[in-house]
Amino acid sequence: MTEARLYFAGGCFWGTEHAFRQLDGVVSTTVGYANGHIDNPTYSQVKQGDTGYRETVEVCFNPDIVSVETLLKAFFLIIDPTQDDGQAHDIGDQYRTGIYYPSDFPMTLFDDLNRAFSEEKLKYDKFFTELKPLSVFYNAEDYHQDYLIKNPGGYCHVSLGQFKAVRALNKGKG
Repeated sequence: MTEARLYFAGGCFWGTEHAFRQLDGVVSTTVGYANGHIDNPTYSQVKQGDTGYRETVEVCFNPDIVSVETLLKAFFLIIDPTQDDGQAHDIGDQYRTGIYYPSDFPMTLFDDLNRAFSEEKLKYDKFFTELKPLSVFYNAEDYHQDYLIKNPGGYCHVSLGQFKAVRALNKGKG
């Protein structure tokens, strides 16, 4: 298999996107809005918190290089699944955490996803991260794409230490 896609809502999508870029085997990332109820949402609409959309990152990856389990480890290194409707200082429905899989997601990978997610969930007394099918995804505006590359000093709820921990998941690297 050469490529698969998963969608991760981890609070503000700038840091979530940057974290996944740290992993070998991630082919591309695109920030956008997932699983809401209006067509062609804008950032201005989504940040109002009444569209049902989550700030989300589409992660295209090569499962021969990076496993679904590693992607989930990276995700749970950068989020707090016990925080409902937000991450850190980013509060609102649009910042709720979740993992969304497309209808064409390979069943063998789905079994790995479901198992790793269930194992992670057992670690917590309360747990608000969603695991759901992807119903819709719209790309965010261009200025949101690669935001932390374009703006290295830009706001991010993910710490430098968390980015380093994600990089350490690469085989033989730290």
